[in-house]
Amino acid sequence: MADKLRGLIAASHTPMHPDGSVHYEMIESQVRLFRDNGMNGAFVCGTTGEGRLLNVEERKRVAACWLEGSRGDIPVVVHVGADCMDDIRELARHAQEQGAFAISTTAPSFYRPADVSDLAQYCRAAADAAPKIPFYFYHIPSMTHVNFLMLDFLKAAENIIPTLAGIKFTHDDFVDLFACQHYREGRYNLLSGRDEILLAALSFGADGAVGSTYNYAAPLYQSLIQAFREGRIEEARRLQGFSMELVRLIKRFNEIAAGKAIMSCIGVDCGSVRPPLKPLSEDDRRIIEEGVETGSFRPYLCRFSPPA
Repeated sequence: MADKLRGLIAASHTPMHPDGSVHYEMIESQVRLFRDNGMNGAFVCGTTGEGRLLNVEERKRVAACWLEGSRGDIPVVVHVGADCMDDIRELARHAQEQGAFAISTTAPSFYRPADVSDLAQYCRAAADAAPKIPFYFYHIPSMTHVNFLMLDFLKAAENIIPTLAGIKFTHDDFVDLFACQHYREGRYNLLSGRDEILLAALSFGADGAVGSTYNYAAPLYQSLIQAFREGRIEEARRLQGFSMELVRLIKRFNEIAAGKAIMSCIGVDCGSVRPPLKPLSEDDRRIIEEGVETGSFRPYLCRFSPPA
């Protein structure tokens, strides 16, 4: 099994042209941004990446662009969750063939599993399509409405998914997070999925984090993690406060569209969003730009140097 993911893994945006088609060429700039700002990995075609709004061929090409651009020095986790298991398997096989670090899937959210054993069997079918790379379950009950205890999931899945590596834990049940982190003497890789409460997740033992605001504010969270590890808790709290300010700004609008607007502010234009997500109006965009200019988090935004 591969080493654990640690530090910041950004949940990347999928860049769009004005007509809503995928702007594949922009992914090269995103990879450069991640590399220049010391990102520990990329999580592609997930919630932030509008993966469920892309067709299979688009998702395969987005993943291929990330994997080709990263050249193996940025671990890429490909989210393969979909409504059709055949699509999931196709995406998983493709991710493995292209050299992904790992695959991940959410729970099915329309026809939901009856119990945690059903969920484990569902994940097994996805993981079996990419048996040579790690599998991460993406726990996000706010979106899937599937909210079993993840400790119970680990117990149900560990003997039937040989590649089970960990959980992207996008939830605030820290009792469950703590239990998972200490299960089997810390065997599984626990990654926090809520940027605005990263400090709390770290204190409960999370190994790292996957989040959307890391795309454009990685230095803020890297400073927070360093302060936490060095025992400078008041400084870590101060920085988490800046993160909360940033998250409050984007939550005034559609978070993905707002995040893409901030990406434009730092020089990486990821365009707008696909329906049913709501694009920003010009007034909304100005509010975002003003918030970026005046926010306490501004000194901690990523720096991007376009290629000459």
